[in-house]
Amino acid sequence: MASAVDEVSDRLLTAIAVGDFLPGERLPTERELTGLLRVSRPTVREAVGRLQALGVIDIRRGRNGGAFVRDSWSESSAAAVRRTLLPRRAEFEQLFDLRGLVEGMVAATAARRRRPEDLEPMREALAAHLGASTPREEQAADSAFHQAVCAATHNPQIARLSRDLLSRISLGFPIEPWGKGERSHHHRAGEGHTALYEAVAAGEPERAEEIARSHFMISAEMIREVLARVRGEEPA
Repeated sequence: MASAVDEVSDRLLTAIAVGDFLPGERLPTERELTGLLRVSRPTVREAVGRLQALGVIDIRRGRNGGAFVRDSWSESSAAAVRRTLLPRRAEFEQLFDLRGLVEGMVAATAARRRRPEDLEPMREALAAHLGASTPREEQAADSAFHQAVCAATHNPQIARLSRDLLSRISLGFPIEPWGKGERSHHHRAGEGHTALYEAVAAGEPERAEEIARSHFMISAEMIREVLARVRGEEPA
């Protein structure tokens, strides 16, 4: 049975491979990782040390230091993804289905309950996403947009449910998988955000639900692409 350090190392490598954390981005702090992954600080420290030894992250000291992602894929990534995702492939497909249903409900509820003041944060996040110049900016704006949609439901429990499902498909990290930051994904996400904003602003719950269910399949497709890659690398 894999040790806790093995498991945390694999989860971090897989999270980086699917784009939860992008090149140049700082990983959560040791304390934050301890809380997110529910393991001890020595376990996190050793797991992060392994990623540094593999060349996946750099450790920078000082006030603005931390563990920074160097590359999204290493020689060890495929094995980590196989150990982490393949045994749970059926579970992930169920989660993708559930997330589409839940996020459709979130969007429909936002369209029914949104107030005029709820639309401004959505517009700002949408503009930030469409104007983003790097995958990291896109990811941050994407998160802000969906948080604004959740807020428009005026039910914190709905927002909590959405966040919980995101964490479950992202291996414990409440961060949307972003692949390698492909521009095709950015374009599709931008179109989805625009259409979703228009449906919510117009108070059209059925259209908002349909758009959201389709939009959230982008993340599922990214994870499936990573799984397909590692299956292709497996020896015959």
